[in-house]
Amino acid sequence: MGIDIKPKFVTFDMNGTLIQFRINDAIRQVLGDRLPAEIAADFLQACKAYRIDECTGDYKPFHQIVGRSLERASGRLGLEYRESDARAIYDCIPTWGPYPGVTEALNRLAEEVPLVIITNSDTAHAVRLAANLQAPFEVVISAEQMGVYKPRLSAFEYMFDELGAAPDEIVHVSASPMYDLRPAAVMGIEHKVYVDRGFEADEHWLGYERITDIADLPALFGLPRP
Repeated sequence: MGIDIKPKFVTFDMNGTLIQFRINDAIRQVLGDRLPAEIAADFLQACKAYRIDECTGDYKPFHQIVGRSLERASGRLGLEYRESDARAIYDCIPTWGPYPGVTEALNRLAEEVPLVIITNSDTAHAVRLAANLQAPFEVVISAEQMGVYKPRLSAFEYMFDELGAAPDEIVHVSASPMYDLRPAAVMGIEHKVYVDRGFEADEHWLGYERITDIADLPALFGLPRP
């Protein structure tokens, strides 16, 4: 187990991998009593599915992704949609912080290799969330800059061009096989790390290193745990 190269960059998905992406909590809080308990789980699952669907079409700002997914889920489950709800949920995002241990692991790894974020956030949110991580990043790449969302393959093409790096010079780290590790594999990134946070199934055939504790990430590079 381990990464057997000295990469030019270690690239990271951010929301859900490093940042606790608490959008379900935000939806519950904003909708309050207007989200009946008996349909809450189905509604949140529908919102997630529609966010994925919206990300695979033509680019639109992330506040529109949030709004359209909320609107479509509301129509499907018979709830009233309010545009103000979508904006309130979107405005919560930059307040979210990292999972435990993330800041320490990132700072330890940054002593040895440059770190990069590639995120489905808008640029303003990406900058604020990256600052919440309290770790040094060489580059922060947002969906707004790319004009596309992961898992679109052109997101990774943009990253290669922006970094001036080939797939074999990168280690990509994510908690999402669906959004990140599948397209990374298709694009020729051999060295990948799956941070298993329990919200997606393990797809070990993609050929990644799997960890369940972010503190184990530096060890994959032969460094002591923070």
